Amino acid sequence: MSKGEIVERVVRYVVSEIVDDAEQVEVTVIEEGPEEVTLEVRTAKSDMGRVIGRRGRVARAIRTLAQAAADEEGLRAGVEFVD
Repeated sequence: MSKGEIVERVVRYVVSEIVDDAEQVEVTVIEEGPEEVTLEVRTAKSDMGRVIGRRGRVARAIRTLAQAAADEEGLRAGVEFVD
């Protein structure tokens, strides 16, 4: 199992359930250090607003879930939403 795999699966699942076009969801894991990963999330342009949510609430919830999943792996995780 590669570093950040659990986090990547959780984020991919949640984002795919939120968007209309799940085929366009891309999640890339970037290793920032020995115990830190950053996930870059890309969606169709029309779905990005849904993923971020009003005042960033959905994005904040996704980041919280990602960190909870990262705790299982002994990592710190950040999530960036990329256009």
